[in-house]
Amino acid sequence: MSGGDPDGLNPWVDARGRGPQTSLLPAPRPPLEDQVGIRFLGSPVAVRRGPSRGFLAVMALLVAASTAVGGRWWSIEQNVAPPAGYEESATPLGSPPAATMVATGNHAFAAMQPDGIGPVAWSPCRPIHYVVRAEGGPPNGAELIATAVARMSAASGLVFVDDGLTQEAPRLDRDAYEPELYGKRWAPVLVAWSTPDETPSLAGDTVGIGGSAPVTRNGLAVYVTGSVTLDAPDLTGILATPDGTDAALGVITHELGHVVGLDHVDDPAQLMNPRATPSVSTLQQGDLAGLAELGTGACAPHV
Repeated sequence: MSGGDPDGLNPWVDARGRGPQTSLLPAPRPPLEDQVGIRFLGSPVAVRRGPSRGFLAVMALLVAASTAVGGRWWSIEQNVAPPAGYEESATPLGSPPAATMVATGNHAFAAMQPDGIGPVAWSPCRPIHYVVRAEGGPPNGAELIATAVARMSAASGLVFVDDGLTQEAPRLDRDAYEPELYGKRWAPVLVAWSTPDETPSLAGDTVGIGGSAPVTRNGLAVYVTGSVTLDAPDLTGILATPDGTDAALGVITHELGHVVGLDHVDDPAQLMNPRATPSVSTLQQGDLAGLAELGTGACAPHV
């Protein structure tokens, strides 16, 4: 990475040589009729340690909602999507805590509904399943992921279900429906430890990539799957530094924030800021306010 302050403690620019972006969202895309629109919204996270203070700078790069990772948009016909309403309850399975429902602070959403009113969210009436590819991860990798997932669930009220381990490899063009692996349901969120050799997007200072895929039906966009890919060698190195566990948890929580539907905010007091500060490794008031809204999305029995 290049650029930054003269002390070298906070050097960063995004991949296009620009500073923090408060919004890269285009005008809402019209809903697709009789189709399921699949797009992954990815977000690389770069971590760099300063030379004298162990300062961590975390920068996540928003991929605009009109494109997928790698610049692709694709759709799949309904007849290759799973049956609608799998595990969908008539009412939400949970709700955000009262304290987060009234939280205020800077937050933003990765994508908005086709009509521009309200964010794209997961259905609160069904659980969010996830699987983990643990191969190559640090010894406490499972604990780190479980802790970050618990943070997301507690703040949003969304229910997460750990479906255990998988051998599925991460890839940017991952299918949202993989019945041969997971049965006739949307593919669970994949959390995978990887390396730059396997996942070239992790090259350089990038230590994580996260995003989700929404489906649009009947004018309502709903997230149905997602993924987080973590650079195992880099995060293992971070874990060996003072306060490394908190820093690594901050990265994973930040990435899961993108999976749930949060975007970046130009506010160093929030975990979803593109850059991290040593004192911010947990969800803050703005993050909590955004997650509370994302946890009260519409049920989606038609998806």
